[in-house]
Amino acid sequence: MDLGIRGRKAIVCASSRGLGRACAIALAEAGCDVVINGMDAARVAAVAEEIAKATGAKVIGVAANVGTEEGRAKLIAACPDPDILVNNNAGPPPKDFRQLTRDDMIAGVDANMMSPVLLTQKVIDGMVERNFGRIINITSGSVKMPLIGLDLSSGARAGLTAFFAGVARQVAASNVTINNLLPGPFETDRLRSAATSQAKMRGVSYEELQEQRKAGIPARRFGQPEEFGKLCAFVASAHTGYITGQNFLIDGGAYPSAF
Repeated sequence: MDLGIRGRKAIVCASSRGLGRACAIALAEAGCDVVINGMDAARVAAVAEEIAKATGAKVIGVAANVGTEEGRAKLIAACPDPDILVNNNAGPPPKDFRQLTRDDMIAGVDANMMSPVLLTQKVIDGMVERNFGRIINITSGSVKMPLIGLDLSSGARAGLTAFFAGVARQVAASNVTINNLLPGPFETDRLRSAATSQAKMRGVSYEELQEQRKAGIPARRFGQPEEFGKLCAFVASAHTGYITGQNFLIDGGAYPSAF
């Protein structure tokens, strides 16, 4: 399928690895000019070159912390008029809610709710003027099915979801859509790192823990980042102008619901 976004400009936050990287690749394959982002300048440059060689797309790497005003300014400077914005950022580390300090909570809300809102403020009016825009927030399956220890992450992302629910309806008539992608467990560095820590805490092997987790997923496996990236590219496509304010859960069927 031709996604109809060849030549469009996209910013993909936190995209030097993991699910963000998969989204950047899929958008580049669809013919977009892509700005990728990460904290490690060397890694960002290497990934940008890799994606450009693999897809033939124009790829710009921006080393910056998207959670800061300076970092967001760098992204906008690299692409002042994006047609597609993929908001993404790492979540706070797992912690019992009793141990969360006020500063912890402010930092979590700043990174996973306020930063996407502030970045969206900078680009949405241009999208409305051009009569095309796709804003995609990568949140988490924990927004629907909270996980113990990820209360701050779940709360901040749920707040982001509610915030944009009304905004999405304000700009829909201008062919600007705002949707959310909710990933479950995917084969990423973050999942492997978390599993290593959890295995040690439970006194089981890494392999045993991962098999236990897979057994609780109807698909009996973890997702592949490429699957997530393809969904992102479709939601960003020219064919989704009638879809807005929606949450796309991609978790292998782990969340047990009929609706």
